[in-house]
Amino acid sequence: MSNKKGTFMEWIDVRFPATKVWNEHIAEYYAPKNFNFWYLFGSLAMVVLVNQILTGIWLTMNYTPTAEDAFASVEFIMRDVNWGWLLRYMHSTGSSAFFIIIYLHMLRGIMYGSYKAPRELLWVFGMIIYVLLMAEAFMGYLLPWGQMSFWGAQVIINLFGAIPFIGEDLTLWIRGDYVISGATLTRFFALHVIAVPIALLLMVFLHLVALHKVGSNNPDGIEIKASKDDKGIPLDGIPFHPYYTVKDIMGTVGFLIFFCAAIFFAPEMGGYFLEPPNFLPADSLTTPAHIAPVWYFTPFYAILRAFPSIAGSSFPGVAAMGLAIVFLFLLPWLDKSEVKSIRYRGWMFKLALVLFCISFVVLGYLGMQQPTEAKTLVTRIATAVYFLFFLAMPWYTKMDKNKPVPERVTD
Repeated sequence: MSNKKGTFMEWIDVRFPATKVWNEHIAEYYAPKNFNFWYLFGSLAMVVLVNQILTGIWLTMNYTPTAEDAFASVEFIMRDVNWGWLLRYMHSTGSSAFFIIIYLHMLRGIMYGSYKAPRELLWVFGMIIYVLLMAEAFMGYLLPWGQMSFWGAQVIINLFGAIPFIGEDLTLWIRGDYVISGATLTRFFALHVIAVPIALLLMVFLHLVALHKVGSNNPDGIEIKASKDDKGIPLDGIPFHPYYTVKDIMGTVGFLIFFCAAIFFAPEMGGYFLEPPNFLPADSLTTPAHIAPVWYFTPFYAILRAFPSIAGSSFPGVAAMGLAIVFLFLLPWLDKSEVKSIRYRGWMFKLALVLFCISFVVLGYLGMQQPTEAKTLVTRIATAVYFLFFLAMPWYTKMDKNKPVPERVTD
């Protein structure tokens, strides 16, 4: 059997570099030996991505992308298709799980300086993935053709109309009609199941290639390639397989426990994952009492509402919402510190990061609430804290008193 296996793999390797790819990217890819809990979220993101693709394929087999039949087809999936309710909940809960994992993955990158040289391009690729995920989630949110799907899309698409000169033409192009209609649903369906997933998979591939080119960061922020033995193996590195493949499998099992608990016991999560108005068919003549996007968009929606309209135009809020994402792209060039990891950063960066995280959570909560004077004031304060984290970063990261960084990674 071993001879047959060897002969078969030799036959494969002559025609495709299977063994070479396995060794370079798995078996002989040396990762830092001090990875902790925070480094599970990259692999978990891959697990959820696979879940979304597979469940999405099965859902499209019974979904009808027309304004007349979309809502009824979702009800058909939930009530009449064998295990259709499970596939739908795996997909809808997976969407929220994806963003929870991505936000924690991004937080880890900020904490340990994974955006700093030589990983600037790796971070930019990751941010492009994040933007594509938001586009994918937004277009998928319209597909059930429920009340919140319809009116949420109405609000978000109309925001593009605030862009000077091209706004009206842009909103018309996005909708495919003068109002949100079956044309909008059809094009969103095509983009959601074909165009954006292809772009997303391409960017995930480039993200992984960039990661394996520069090597993984670690909680100490030390480049393990700087210390190698006479065979060229990093002294502080261990093979990704079997050490981290086993660790990632254990992390995946732990994640699946919580994921399945949400699917089977709280798929709507009290209205945060699936809003009650979305269980009603879309009605262009009846507006919901309160329109708000899904929870993973609400921090940016709150920033939008924090800025008052000028001459009836919401452009200041739209611009601020766009800048809130653009600043994340610019992190590698805003941070002037020579230290990567939060372990050795001074108190200024630690305080700034804590305030940034608090402001993001506060904005996310307030973005789901009906606006009042008091809530608007708190939203504006949280928005100011959010932007100050980026705008003041060149100064506080340069002035901060950092701790000495060890030459080798610590356990």
